[in-house]
Amino acid sequence: MIQSIELMAPAGNFESLQAALDNGTDSVYFGVEQLNMRARATVNFTVDDLPEIARRCKAVNVRTYLTLNTIIYDHDLSIVKTLLKEAKAANITAVIAMDQAVIAAARAMEMEVHISTQLNVTNIETVKFYAMFADTMVLSRELSLRQVKYITDQIEKENITGPSGRLVEIEIFGHGALCMAVSGKCYMSLHAYNSSANRGACKQNCRKKYTVIDQETGFEMELDNEYIMSPKDLCTIDFLDEIIQSGIKVLKIEGRGRAPEYVAHVIKAYRDAIDSVADGTYSKDKVVGWMRELEKVYNRGFWSGYYLGQKLGEWSKGSGSHATQKKVYIGKGVHYYPKAKIGEFKIEAYDLNVGDTILITGPSTGAKEMQVDEMMVNTVRVGSGTKNDLVTIPLEFRIRPSDKLYKIVENKVEV
Repeated sequence: MIQSIELMAPAGNFESLQAALDNGTDSVYFGVEQLNMRARATVNFTVDDLPEIARRCKAVNVRTYLTLNTIIYDHDLSIVKTLLKEAKAANITAVIAMDQAVIAAARAMEMEVHISTQLNVTNIETVKFYAMFADTMVLSRELSLRQVKYITDQIEKENITGPSGRLVEIEIFGHGALCMAVSGKCYMSLHAYNSSANRGACKQNCRKKYTVIDQETGFEMELDNEYIMSPKDLCTIDFLDEIIQSGIKVLKIEGRGRAPEYVAHVIKAYRDAIDSVADGTYSKDKVVGWMRELEKVYNRGFWSGYYLGQKLGEWSKGSGSHATQKKVYIGKGVHYYPKAKIGEFKIEAYDLNVGDTILITGPSTGAKEMQVDEMMVNTVRVGSGTKNDLVTIPLEFRIRPSDKLYKIVENKVEV
């Protein structure tokens, strides 16, 4: 039986956190306010959220990782120490760091440290160096699986251990957005908008259309694809068996800025795939099904990254998502009747019909997707509900007034 690996999920808010927990993640990583690489996200956890994050995750034996992986300036140091102190008090498992000041401060507090991909760990000697401070290292994204396996083999051969005394664990990215800078530091956003990507404030100008012009003659070059700096998303589910055989211990899913249903679909697919590799049932037929599920949520198209030896990126052909489905807001939660197991919703936009696929999201609910098999309005069974109706639907889970109700519809996208 092949040894399983740790599946790590992104969590940008409590909806995504709960979606990750409900779909079988082994660990979650998240940012708190500023000083993380998704500081511009519309939502971010606060310091006060740390105990609740830790409580939910501990209840289901899931590890928690705080990302403190931006460039740090002198005026940030007091904030860094405060965040680390609060994380330790809340029993957060580890901190993901790239700045030596953060690494040193965390070690001084005896917090477990993971080395961020921004530090570009690409060889065994660098692993040895950071092993003095960290138990887990995220390798650079430009490495091939052959290079990854050499590093994991040498860790075992040379018995390279971290501060915990355990062998250093290697983590790699498995799925999600790729940046044109790969694992390095990008300054495009800083140059164009004075908004630093390395401080979590990327404006994503690489995702836009570009025209190439000869500055001497003014000649404009004709390009087959105007999105020449926007890579497709990474996807490794179709060679996950090779990923696991490379000796890595942690597979990281990118997406702290994406919606909770993205987290739910992606984590469920990779959970199933990892378990299938472990029990020997991983197959091409199953991969087809998993790919179909992954295509339903936000993506820019997929490619295998650099793991299989490819030298250049594959570029997206548009600025938005290639998802085969999209969500349409319908209404909000009103009440849950636990004895009857019925959820009540107020429809605020569009119609809802029996047979529709719905998505319910909320800080405690996460992201639950299901088909409407029956529905009632004012205790009368109906085939559809319309704006301002209070509809009731049988549900096996509790809903809350903060929950939002969406309809899932097909999304026609030109690829």
